[in-house]
Amino acid sequence: MKNIKPLKRFGQNYLVDKNIIRKIVDELNPAEQECIVELGPGKGAITEELLERVNKIFAVEIDRRIIDDLRNKYPKLTVFENDILKFDFKKLKEKCDSKIRIIGNIPFNITAPIIFKLIENRELIEDAVLMVPHEIAKRFTGVRGTKDYGILSVLLEYYCTVKLCFKVSPNVFFPKPKIDSAVVHIYFNKSTDKEINDQTFIQVVKAAFGNRRKTLKNSLSNSIFRIYNYSRAGIDLTKRAEELNLEDFLTLTKFFQKEANAAKQR
Repeated sequence: MKNIKPLKRFGQNYLVDKNIIRKIVDELNPAEQECIVELGPGKGAITEELLERVNKIFAVEIDRRIIDDLRNKYPKLTVFENDILKFDFKKLKEKCDSKIRIIGNIPFNITAPIIFKLIENRELIEDAVLMVPHEIAKRFTGVRGTKDYGILSVLLEYYCTVKLCFKVSPNVFFPKPKIDSAVVHIYFNKSTDKEINDQTFIQVVKAAFGNRRKTLKNSLSNSIFRIYNYSRAGIDLTKRAEELNLEDFLTLTKFFQKEANAAKQR
């Protein structure tokens, strides 16, 4: 593949260590018949290792400089030229007989939006093995009351099971990032509460952590939920968001759903 420099605007840091690449693919442990989707294949480091184990994979890549090279070098790779955040995963339903399994060294600068995108499409996805910044990986399993506990901690606890696989040195990338990375394995295997509207739940969690140093009352007062009287929500509003557990956020969500429905009927 021709010499192509990574672009900062795409958050590109190419993996160059074959041992780490092998460990990432080992973690996914793909079977030949499964529907494998690679997010941001770049120059094909993970792609090459994958194609030694499976006959066909799909990839989503935004950098048109390398797409033709990827297609020519890997005939068994189907590349969708698209922004990961705009990609329609439903396109793969007719091409796959099973749920999607995702792998990728994803752009660090859009890690959280990618996680939101995968959650949004979780009914189509079995699991995902991703390289992410180590500081963000710690938030994936953040414990209530700690600085790592936040929006991602709560959402992933509700929708997924998360495994922090291993930490990764900057030395395995080109160019070298200034931070440590980590590989995480996310399983979209949780049963959710049928009474909970996903959009409202996510909005509640984001609103609660909108001003994480302030009380819940102040945070909600600065959010889309300020129009409601949440004094009857059944939650101690003098607490901060980091003091709430998952059940508290679900209780808040059900309260706001009830208030919204009542407002429509007035």
